[in-house]
Amino acid sequence: MTVHSPIEIAAPQAGGLQAGAIVEVALNKLKPSPRNARRTPHADADIAALAASIAVKGLLQAPVVEPETDGEGAPTGFYLVSIGEGRRQALTLLAKRKAIPKSAPVRCVVDVDHDPHEISLDENVTRTAMHPADQFEAFSRLAEERGLGAEEIGARFGVSAQVVRQRLRLGAVSPNLMALYRAGDLNLDQLMAFAVSEDHARQEQVLDQLDGHRPPYLIRRAMTEAKVSAQDRRALFIGVEAYVEAGGTILRDLFTEDGGGWFEDVALLERMVGEKLAALATAVRETEGWKWAEAHLDYPRALGLSRVYPRPVERSDEVKAEMAALSEAYDALVSDWDAVDDLPPEIAARFAEIDAALDAFGDGTAYDPDEIARGGVFVILGQDGVARCERGFVRPEDVPPPAAEPEAEPAEAPRADAPAADEEAEDEGCGPLGERLVLDLTAQRTMALRDALGGQPTVALSAVVHALAASLFYPPYERGSCLELRHTSTFLSGHAPGLEDTRGGLAVAERHARWAGRMPDALADLWDMVLALDGGDLLDLLAHCASQSLNALRAPHDRKPGAWAHADQLAVALDLDMSGYWTPTVTSYLGRVTKARIGEAVREAVSDAAAERLGDLKKPDMAAEAETLLAGTGWLPGLLRTPKPDAGRQEVPAQQDAA
Repeated sequence: MTVHSPIEIAAPQAGGLQAGAIVEVALNKLKPSPRNARRTPHADADIAALAASIAVKGLLQAPVVEPETDGEGAPTGFYLVSIGEGRRQALTLLAKRKAIPKSAPVRCVVDVDHDPHEISLDENVTRTAMHPADQFEAFSRLAEERGLGAEEIGARFGVSAQVVRQRLRLGAVSPNLMALYRAGDLNLDQLMAFAVSEDHARQEQVLDQLDGHRPPYLIRRAMTEAKVSAQDRRALFIGVEAYVEAGGTILRDLFTEDGGGWFEDVALLERMVGEKLAALATAVRETEGWKWAEAHLDYPRALGLSRVYPRPVERSDEVKAEMAALSEAYDALVSDWDAVDDLPPEIAARFAEIDAALDAFGDGTAYDPDEIARGGVFVILGQDGVARCERGFVRPEDVPPPAAEPEAEPAEAPRADAPAADEEAEDEGCGPLGERLVLDLTAQRTMALRDALGGQPTVALSAVVHALAASLFYPPYERGSCLELRHTSTFLSGHAPGLEDTRGGLAVAERHARWAGRMPDALADLWDMVLALDGGDLLDLLAHCASQSLNALRAPHDRKPGAWAHADQLAVALDLDMSGYWTPTVTSYLGRVTKARIGEAVREAVSDAAAERLGDLKKPDMAAEAETLLAGTGWLPGLLRTPKPDAGRQEVPAQQDAA
């Protein structure tokens, strides 16, 4: 591997070499100079890149050498490399890879007049590196004018194809942005943020919008705000393959971990989501027989719908026996094969067969066919990108009319010529009682009931549970309890999107559906049902009804420090550990608070040193790193921590943990 110049090549004789003479020296006769000013070793990646360049283009610059002499001044036959030690190491690497012989001739320039230490220093100090903008544009020219791909360019310069793609993307930014970068008005981080998209018009639009305040994370957010992240539930639901097959394009950020990029055609994505959800809704309606089925991206609210739930199904003795036999067979297989890691195919097939047979019996609940005939289903998209069916909703016009009840005997309205309203008119026979008398008598009865109920806690408990269940599971216009207890349940998902899909949301919904399935059809039958509950079930129902009315929100317009303090007391009594329900992520917390708050969290959960290491990072990078560090630590912000039982009564700060 020799690159010759027009100058005549001189033989490397021991003596008589003139300054500036060009000689060919065998590679294995070159040695590093002990007087080279560079003491820090070359990085392996730099040597590899230089070797790749030499392999393609040859040695473009000849090393500068001086003859090595022994203690008596006699030449040893070796040459010391004063300038170009990196080139020597790159050639040696090629020789190790068998790309060139160990004795390959290397064109060198002899310098015996100047101090080797000074000229090696001069070469590294006085040269000016190419501006990165020139490098980016030069790479773009290689791609555009010579048609070289990223892999080929990378091979010629000893860098990865990803690095080449990054430089090509930077070289393709708007000329106005490149001019600002050359002038020092934009730094490389800002330029990379603009380069997330190749749309010059959008780049310049964002440049004007942000004016002088241009942190990279804000630039990147503005450049992608009209696109949909690949981690968005809509993107997860459709999938990259189906979206691309339909003609959609993916925008990738070549400079950061982008989580799969962004879906650029939002209209196409939303159309695909709507069509897929609608198809699922149609399939559910046709398969299960519901009157209607609707597809919604989010859970619809305030539609005035009532809801029915599946009820336990009484299985026949034959079905029970069949299920018991299958369960016994399954248990026998588990007992015989539990210690075996790799099951024989026939045994694995038998396990699957029994599982399928048991699943076919269902969970022991079913909707009433009449309710299916007048009810409907919402197919909605969960935050995890999985469609969910919410069944049993009934429109107001489809609610069956209540059963006719005997009309109560109306109280007689007082007449002007009648006796006092609280006196029975004479000679009126058995006519209706007077209004004031009715109020008097029922007041007497109410007071007697209060007295009796206050002395019988078991019945009182049943009455409270009945009142709460009547208002929770039945329409509000049906006033089914004489206890004036009002049950309200604040809608929480509007404050925390995706709350229904969390551990707490799923558990509450499952518990509610289980109790709803046990409620009688008619509110009039609820009292008998409550009285028939055993002590454990009665308390369980009470706990569920009470839990549904709990509201510990801290809304700025609804200050209630007493309720907040009670929520803390409840948390202590319940031994609540929010780390089982919530974790600090960029989305849930870290990306929504200040850098100081992020540092505080890392300092508390990990160490002061870890927090210090994050201090110099940009906020998006700091939040992402903090999420990794906090994972599994159980760290919680102050608003989610349960006070210690011995903390005593404390003043509740109005804006604790406000960020």
